[in-house]
Amino acid sequence: MSFLRRLFGGASRSPDDNAYHIYVRCDRCGRVVHVRIDMRNDLAADYGDTAAEGYTLVKEVMDDRCFRIMRAELHFNTRRAEKSRAVEGGIFVTEAEWNEQQAKDEQRASPGGPS
Repeated sequence: MSFLRRLFGGASRSPDDNAYHIYVRCDRCGRVVHVRIDMRNDLAADYGDTAAEGYTLVKEVMDDRCFRIMRAELHFNTRRAEKSRAVEGGIFVTEAEWNEQQAKDEQRASPGGPS
């Protein structure tokens, strides 16, 4: 069973999993979407004359309520530290806002919770 859990992502997230997390709220329905970015594989190198001068990530994000596509674009320096970010169709929010939405969803899903 542990093999299947690791294969399908059931294992808990490791703090050193080399991931970057962003949270985007849809402008249309207000739903917050969590996006996990693998810093080793998801970034595209921005090449100069001889070497990479930084990295770019363009990610299309869709929420599970109105299914609208939001387009996030992030730029990173050569050390993979974020330099800038922009999103079309939504706004960036904090992890706390994501956690708040998750708690509300769990209350609605629990027996006797608000409908």
